[in-house]
Amino acid sequence: MRNAYLIHYFFPLNFNNKFTQQKFNTYVAGVAADNGEDVAFVANGGQFTVEPTIQQKLENAVLESSDLLKRINVVMVQEMKGSALRLGVLSPVASRTDTNTKARETTDIHSLQENTYSCEQTNFDTHLNYATLDSWAKFPDFAARVGKLKAERIALDRIMIGWNGTSVAATTDHTSNPLLQDVNKGWLVQIEDKAKARVLKEIEKSSGKIEIGAGKTYKNLDALVFALKEDFIPAQYRDDTKLVAIMGSDLLADKYFPLINQEKPSEMLAGDTVISQKRVGGLQAVSVPFFPKGTVLVTSLDNLSIYVQEGKVRRHLKDVPERNRVEDYLSSNEAYVVENYEAVAMAKNITILEAPAPISPVAA
Repeated sequence: MRNAYLIHYFFPLNFNNKFTQQKFNTYVAGVAADNGEDVAFVANGGQFTVEPTIQQKLENAVLESSDLLKRINVVMVQEMKGSALRLGVLSPVASRTDTNTKARETTDIHSLQENTYSCEQTNFDTHLNYATLDSWAKFPDFAARVGKLKAERIALDRIMIGWNGTSVAATTDHTSNPLLQDVNKGWLVQIEDKAKARVLKEIEKSSGKIEIGAGKTYKNLDALVFALKEDFIPAQYRDDTKLVAIMGSDLLADKYFPLINQEKPSEMLAGDTVISQKRVGGLQAVSVPFFPKGTVLVTSLDNLSIYVQEGKVRRHLKDVPERNRVEDYLSSNEAYVVENYEAVAMAKNITILEAPAPISPVAA
């Protein structure tokens, strides 16, 4: 079966290993046919726009590699810029009207708020060395292996940008921005920019920190999360059963480590149960990769979206014998979107006092 996933590698044919070359011949022909391109054009490094159906297969493969991306919205949009689609979060619609005095009025169940998005080009450019290609060519599922590898990396990069992205640089710098802070604007920075009133950064003015512990405004993490929900989120969204508390492993470790570290079996069992339920302040806790330390976001996962512009994924393959590798240039226009800023609350700069000290490695 010819697998047309965009993330499979289809390479030009300058390898010494004939078996590898034969496999690549098949893949080049496949990707060319799937995208309506001439085989020679693709094999010789011609740039082409990926067909929407093939683009959707890429998105499906990326989603399959990430549980988090399955829980948020990853949708294709036609326009590079526009209004947010308002997915997943709705205002109340039930009402009554005295029709003796006025006519009934409908509520837009899918209202387009004044909340705009702008897709920015994101490059997912990769390469594989000839030696790697030769060693992998012996596997019957070679294309699936390489495709899965790239899909997983795209998924992780999207998550990393979503939580840490702060700007859109003309040329990015991975050394200065190892968490891809300069690739695109993620969800958290947009919440800070567009919903400042729903972001708690400090308790004491000019302190720049939220300290949790005995004698402080919030004695524990549960109290802080509960306050975020009750004080920052309007009543119509506050009791949504889909609300969760998103945080990094640092805060969860600080909260649950004392329970895990107990010596009594009954308390150990209780600790395991709390961790499996992962509830903080009455909300299910969601620990996600690359989430900033000392930060909590209260919202529903379907209030977070990634928009990908349809028909604007471009790709070309390049054999680079002088470097013994094949390069795969792939670009996509993407935007990170918070669908409804009323249904969010965030706290930053959190420090839990009297948190257990890190365990020092035992000297050999």
